[in-house]
Amino acid sequence: MTLRLHDYLPSGNGYKVRLLLSQLGISFERIEYDIQRGETRTPEFLGKINANGRIPVLETDDGEFLPESNAIIFYLAEGTPFFPEDRLERTRVLQWMFFEQYSHEPNIAVARAMLHVFDLEMTEKRQAVLEQKQKLGYDALGVMENHLEDREYFVGGRYTIADIALYAYTHVADEGGFDLSDYPAVRAWIARVASQPDYVPITQG
Repeated sequence: MTLRLHDYLPSGNGYKVRLLLSQLGISFERIEYDIQRGETRTPEFLGKINANGRIPVLETDDGEFLPESNAIIFYLAEGTPFFPEDRLERTRVLQWMFFEQYSHEPNIAVARAMLHVFDLEMTEKRQAVLEQKQKLGYDALGVMENHLEDREYFVGGRYTIADIALYAYTHVADEGGFDLSDYPAVRAWIARVASQPDYVPITQG
């Protein structure tokens, strides 16, 4: 059985998995869902694929369903060069992946969704939410900029799934109204990630 990725193409979380699968040379079948039409909230999806009603979900060779993007890339990277062997470096990778899901993605991805993915009418209430998300998103970008000022990658001086996790939404942050001109280290890092072998863009399914 070929791996199946239950996905939504504009999703940065889904993109993390697609990028790593490409760079690992693993073939997979992609199953697209329209989240705006509630296709991940049907009884079938909730009962069989992910009770949390979200994508991405990796359907493994033995029929297991694995949700949560960072859990999926952790699973795929185990035993590969994308996840270090050193105990401390492995923990540092997880540190940045937790940062991505707690401080980065909830702000940068949500701002992008509001302005680019869902094309919402910008009411006064939504504008206030957007401004708060952008403020917190810039805070996260500042943490990244400081870390990358004297480093090429986030952990161990080499490309890992920590970079993949953070790259997914950072490289399209402009779609959420973020200006990266004051973040030269982040922009240089984005270019390094985009130059990796077997790189695929977020728009490629």
